[in-house]
Amino acid sequence: MKYIVLLLLFALHLFAGMIKAPILSVDEKNMTATIKLDYVDVGVSGFIVHSLAPNHTSILKNTHVIDYDKKSHIATLQMDDFTALCNNSLPRGKWKVSIGDEAQLAFGYTRALLIAPSEEIYHRITKSVQIQWVDSDLFATVLSYRGHPTPLKEDFEAMSKVSSVGLLFFYLDQKVYTVDIKSFVIVSISDAPLEQNSVKLPFYSRIGKIEANWWGKGSNELTEYAPYYYELLVRYNKKNKAFYEIIKNGDPKLHYLLKKFEIGE
Repeated sequence: MKYIVLLLLFALHLFAGMIKAPILSVDEKNMTATIKLDYVDVGVSGFIVHSLAPNHTSILKNTHVIDYDKKSHIATLQMDDFTALCNNSLPRGKWKVSIGDEAQLAFGYTRALLIAPSEEIYHRITKSVQIQWVDSDLFATVLSYRGHPTPLKEDFEAMSKVSSVGLLFFYLDQKVYTVDIKSFVIVSISDAPLEQNSVKLPFYSRIGKIEANWWGKGSNELTEYAPYYYELLVRYNKKNKAFYEIIKNGDPKLHYLLKKFEIGE
């Protein structure tokens, strides 16, 4: 138990609070902006905020870090539309992101959701790591409402909206992957040598059955735990060399995923 705590704490020490920095430059054509920080992980998400008056701000865009230059300490942000609080009955501002607006990153990083294959692993990890855990039952309820017994990336985004969760933890083959719930980028990989004796699909929760749509993505029952979540993570982490090596040196049945990476020589 102590071993797990030590390995996971280092992955969380950067997520104690929000990271804030003013916008230095904006590229409207490519929907990118830059900020300067001592350090930030690629994949960390948040918002671009515009100040209207003292103590009054408006969120202009969603954003996440797509590049960080360690020499210049410049982080490049990808921006997209903010829709979490969309209300057609309210007026919308027409402000554009500009120099001096503020990037607020790591929103919700004090709240996390764990995807685990069994009750024992779920409880051992959640009791080991000091973070505000959102119960997996809530996510199972969200999936049932959306008719997706097989979770899709957009289901995790929906979970983020309803519960302000910022981090995802996936337990796969004695490792824990810490993932930004919006960008789905792996921000940390930690060893977690736990024995797995059973698997509950699509993940451990106390919900007996997740309702399914008649058709469409996510409507089929999940048949395998690890292969599905590995493939889902690979889809959004194709340039992660550490993740590539883990799969390369792991179960040969998963080696088909190596072709999906974009790793240079």
